[in-house]
Amino acid sequence: MPRPSRGSASYRAVLALPHARALFTAATLARLGYGLLGLPLLLSVHAGTGSYAVAGTASGLFGLVGAVVGPARARLVERRPGTLPLLATGYTALLALTALAGAVGVAPWLAITLVATAGAIAPPVGPLARTRWGVLAADQAQRQCALSLDTVGESTAFAVGPALGGGLIATASAPLALAVCAGLTAVGFSALAAVLRRAPAPGRAAAAGPGTDAARPPLRAPGLAAALAAVTGSGCALAVLEIAAVATWGAAATGWLLALSSLGGVVGGLVYGRQGWSLPLGRRLTLLAAAGAGCYALPALAPLLPVAAPALLAAGAFGDTLLITAYLLVDERVAAGARTEAGAWVNTGYNLGSALGSGGAGMLLDAAGHRAVLLAAAVAAGAGALGAVASGRGALHSPPAAGAGSGADDGDLADAELLDRRGN
Repeated sequence: MPRPSRGSASYRAVLALPHARALFTAATLARLGYGLLGLPLLLSVHAGTGSYAVAGTASGLFGLVGAVVGPARARLVERRPGTLPLLATGYTALLALTALAGAVGVAPWLAITLVATAGAIAPPVGPLARTRWGVLAADQAQRQCALSLDTVGESTAFAVGPALGGGLIATASAPLALAVCAGLTAVGFSALAAVLRRAPAPGRAAAAGPGTDAARPPLRAPGLAAALAAVTGSGCALAVLEIAAVATWGAAATGWLLALSSLGGVVGGLVYGRQGWSLPLGRRLTLLAAAGAGCYALPALAPLLPVAAPALLAAGAFGDTLLITAYLLVDERVAAGARTEAGAWVNTGYNLGSALGSGGAGMLLDAAGHRAVLLAAAVAAGAGALGAVASGRGALHSPPAAGAGSGADDGDLADAELLDRRGN
C-alpha cells in the first residue's frame, strides 16, 4: 500500500481548514464537561442521599446506560440533527436538578432516576466531532492527522477535568461543582451546535452501485467487529489495571500511573497523526492491540513501580493510537451517513469493556489477590487483540465502503429513502 501524501497532513494544515479551529475548541470544551463530571456526580448523590451505595449505583448506571444507548442516540442525532440541542438542554437540566438534589436532599430512587436518565440522553460529542473531521479533511493522511488531533484534545479534557472537579469540591462543595459542570456543558454544547450548523455536513447516503455498502448496518461493515474487539479489550485492561494498581502500590501511586497513561496517550496521538504509514489500517489495528497487551504484561511479570511507570506510559500511547485507528477504520469502511453511529459503537465497546473490567477486577481481587488482577489486565488486552485477528480475517482487506472518505461531496448524493433504511 503506498504511503499517503504528507503535503496536507500537518496539525497546522488541519487547523487551517474552514471551521476546524472552532470545531476543535467547541468539541474540547464540551468534552471537558464530561471529564469534570465523575467525582462531582458521585459525591453530589452521596450528599443528597447519605449513601455511597446509592451514589455508586447511580454513577454506574450513568455509564452503563450511556454506553448501551450510545449507538441509538448517535443514530438519532445523525438522522435528525435538530435533536442535538434538545438532548443537550435536557442533559444540562438533569445535571442541574441532581446538583440541587445534592444540596437539599432527595430520595434515593429519585437520585438514581435523574442520573440514569441523564446518561441515556447525554449528547454524543466524540462521534459527531469525528464524523465532521472526516468531512473537512481532504485525504486519508489529513483525516489521520485530524482524528489524532481530536483524540489528543479528548485525552487532555479527560485529564484536566478530574483535577478541576476535585479542586472545585475541595474549595466549595460537590453540588456546586456539579452545577459548574452543568453550566460548562451548556456552553460547550451551544458552541458545538453552532459549529455543526456552519460546517459542511456528512453525506446521508452513498450512490447505489456495484459493491456499495450504503444499506449495510454499521455493525456489519467490514472490519468493525475487529475494531470493537480490540478497543473493548483495551478499555477492559485499563480498568482492571487501575484496580490492581491501587491494591499493589496504593492510591497515590495509582494517580501518577494513570496520569502517565494519559500523557502517553497525548504524546502517542500527536506522533501517530504525523506519520506516513505504509501498513494497512487492519494490520495496524491488530499490531497496536498486541503491543498494548505486551505493555500490560510487564507489570504482571515484574510488579515494581519502575517497571509499571514506563509500561503504563507506553500502554497509554498504544491505547490512544488504537482508538484513532479504529476511528479511521470507521471512516474508511462505513458508508457515509452511518459513521456517527459506527463511531458511537466504538465508544460503546470501550466503555463496556471498562465497566466489565472494573466489576470483574474487584471480584478477582477478593478471590485471588493483586498479582492475579495484574495478570488479568494483560489477558484482557491480549483477548482483545486475538478477537480482532479472529473477527477481522478477510474483512479488514476488503474494499472500502462506497463513498467512504469522500468528504463533503457525499452531501450531493443524499437520499432520504436510503437513509431511512440504513441501520434498521
